[in-house]
Amino acid sequence: MFGLGIPEIAIILLVLAIFFLGGEKISELARGLGRFTGEFKKGKAEIEKEIQKAKKELEPDVKDIKIKINRKK
Repeated sequence: MFGLGIPEIAIILLVLAIFFLGGEKISELARGLGRFTGEFKKGKAEIEKEIQKAKKELEPDVKDIKIKINRKK
């Protein structure tokens, strides 16, 4: 697009946002984005914790199944 890369386009969009929204709105948007990022990280950590918990609960069953399969061979 007109020989512009992603960094150049990002800077142009940032300047336009400051021009149209003003500094106050930009700071509010940045604050909201920061909160969203924090909540997203918390949710991701919680999901990873649940996956690890389920994995630990299923490990004995998987070992039993492997033993039964090896006995049949």
